[in-house]
Parts: sequence; C-alpha cells; structure tokens
Amino acid sequence: MKIKNRPEYGNKPAPLTCTADTTVLAAVKSMAEKNYGSIIVIDDERRVLGVMTERDIFKRVMAPELDPSKTHVKDVMSTELRVAKEDDDLTDWLRIMSNERFRRLPIVDADERLVSVMSQGDFVSYTWPQLLTQVSTLAKSTVGKNSQQSLIIAGITVYAIVSLLVIFAVTR
Repeated sequence: MKIKNRPEYGNKPAPLTCTADTTVLAAVKSMAEKNYGSIIVIDDERRVLGVMTERDIFKRVMAPELDPSKTHVKDVMSTELRVAKEDDDLTDWLRIMSNERFRRLPIVDADERLVSVMSQGDFVSYTWPQLLTQVSTLAKSTVGKNSQQSLIIAGITVYAIVSLLVIFAVTR
C-alpha cells in the first residue's frame, strides 16, 4: 500500500518546521509547545534540508555547552536523512526504518516539498490491522474452522511480538 493511500495519512498534523537560520532556542520552544521530539528544517520552498532531534540537541548543543540562543539549527541539525515519496510503499519503509534504525521519515510530494512526517510508530500502528487480518486468514486456512483457541493464541503471539518490536525501536 502506498503511504498516501492510508486514511490516517491525510489526518496527520502539519509537520513542525523551521529554517536553518532559526536559533536552537526558538526551535526547542516550538518543539516543547507542540510536544514534538524533532523539527524538520526546510528552505523557502519547503524542501527538506535536515532534521534536529532531541538527540542532536543533547549531543551538539548541551554537551559542548553551546548557547542555544546564539546557536543556529543549521549548525547542529542532522543532514543525512532519508526522505520518502507519497507514492512509496508503506511496508518497504517500515522495513528500511527498522533495519537502519531511524524513527522519523519526512514525506515529500513529486516536487520534493515536505508534506508530512511519519514515525516508525505511525507505520506500525497503521499496518497493525492489516497484520491481524493476514494472521487471522492464514490461521483459518492452516488450522481449520473449529480451532478458535489456535486463533486466539496466534493473535496474542503476534501482538506481543509487534509490541516488543515497537518498544525496542522506540527505546533505541
């Protein structure tokens, strides 16, 4: 399924953004106000230049004791990030994010302009109903119609595995 075809995709709030010349202090205040763990850095045409995460702030501002009111986002942002297209496959990106261990994925339109930001948690929660349907279908065809206990056990097992994967991914 394409990212843009998920019903939840259209309901996501607008991404939190700033320009590269924004001070870290101003960006952090925006992040705190919205309760976001990152801010996407864009140019005047909404093209993605980078992302500043809580980790970037800790490692590149707080640890070296820089003044956040004088330090610009461009000096501490991460610039090596992946960007997806709205037409990309959702499951492919979930796998890439899991394998490469990053949690935030800017989504751009055909003109490379920022449209949304999806998190690994978004992808898992959006694909969860599909996974349950597939497991249920597979279990019914494999185990038979009279084995409700097997279906319940399979569902609980899948739920536990996916929950552990999400917890593991979020804590990294």
